[in-house]
Amino acid sequence: MIGQILFGVLLIASLILFFYNAKKIYRNIKLGKSINRFDQPGERLKTMLLVAFGQKKMFKKPIPALLHLFVYVGFCIINIEMLEIVIDGLFGTHRVFSFLGGFYNFLIYAFEILAFAVLLGCVIFFIRRNVLKLKRLNQPELNNWPKTDANLILTAEILLMTAFIFMNAADQKLQAMGAEHYHMAGSFPISAYLLPLLPNEASSLILIERICWWFHILGVFAFLNYLPISKHLHILLAFPNTYFSRLEPKGKLDNMPSVTAEVKVMLDPSLPPPTGEPTRFGVKDALDLTWKNLLDAYTCTECGRCTSACPANITGKLLSPRKIMMDTRDRIEEIGKNIDKNGAFQEDGKSLLDTYITREEIWACTSCNACVEQCPVNINPLEIIIGLRQFSVMEESQAPSSVNNMFSNLENNGAPWKYAQADRANWTNQ
Repeated sequence: MIGQILFGVLLIASLILFFYNAKKIYRNIKLGKSINRFDQPGERLKTMLLVAFGQKKMFKKPIPALLHLFVYVGFCIINIEMLEIVIDGLFGTHRVFSFLGGFYNFLIYAFEILAFAVLLGCVIFFIRRNVLKLKRLNQPELNNWPKTDANLILTAEILLMTAFIFMNAADQKLQAMGAEHYHMAGSFPISAYLLPLLPNEASSLILIERICWWFHILGVFAFLNYLPISKHLHILLAFPNTYFSRLEPKGKLDNMPSVTAEVKVMLDPSLPPPTGEPTRFGVKDALDLTWKNLLDAYTCTECGRCTSACPANITGKLLSPRKIMMDTRDRIEEIGKNIDKNGAFQEDGKSLLDTYITREEIWACTSCNACVEQCPVNINPLEIIIGLRQFSVMEESQAPSSVNNMFSNLENNGAPWKYAQADRANWTNQ
């Protein structure tokens, strides 16, 4: 009974803590500006099913995609067993669904195979990251906490799956011994190989089984509450993020409503001038971004596919699209803590531009959309970069000399080139 009460208290506490932290993240995302991403529900659902559920874009790199599929499918399906574990923990039963007979045996068989696949995938991912040191997984923006975060979660998943398999092995041996409370149930294709490693005393086996059971469930509770501070929040956010993806062609740039209103008045003086508070042109801080940009930032898996495909980064320039998303998430988190402390946002002398993201980074971008195309969960770093550029140019009149020369040519010659309009066809005389 003490164990059941303890289990119930831990379950309720972990759920309350998770929803408390999730509510803060939801609040932070809602700090972004409004944007309509609720149109074309059929097309959006199709995108979510293909990209998030189907892992479509992951398979541009087949080997890591297959390993990720092992981890993704295995971890999701194995956690179906959490329902049984929760019932057993609350009511003191053991393998409560064993009454399903042959179907239950099939489920446990499948869970074991998937647990081994998750274990194998995580071990290989750990080796790729820390032994083989793949370039995209060992770049400067991943130093310190991001690298630790990735290794912590891989280690946790390896330990959880190991505990799951050893729990089943001890259970299987206790069933064969006819130990009280351990009735025959389940089929164990993987843990059967561990039986020779286990002791033959029932008391020792029960201790191992209980330790692994508690470790597994406490690990899941801990993992649940680790998600809000980890890049692995994408496990949950990948689905809404892909649903609310931009459906227009990637190369299309939206006109700024505030600029459009001003231009219309300039072209037609009979129109009334824009009313209301003056709006900021472009993006200076995270609060100038849309809620979808902020959802992108929280969904970022830090996999680095965007950065490894970025031509600016490949040629040695400072820009890393992954860092753009990480910086955006860090800044909106800082703003959220500011609001928690003061009740409303108090100016802190910081901004996304300059404090987190440098001018050199945003002007290194070629606007090619390679980062957007490569992202496995449809994140769009280019929207943030373009917004930062718009603020730099339209609010501060700051741009690299090459860009200012182009602006000057557009103003004077009606084209990006330095030649007068009358001389444009001279090349045909050569």
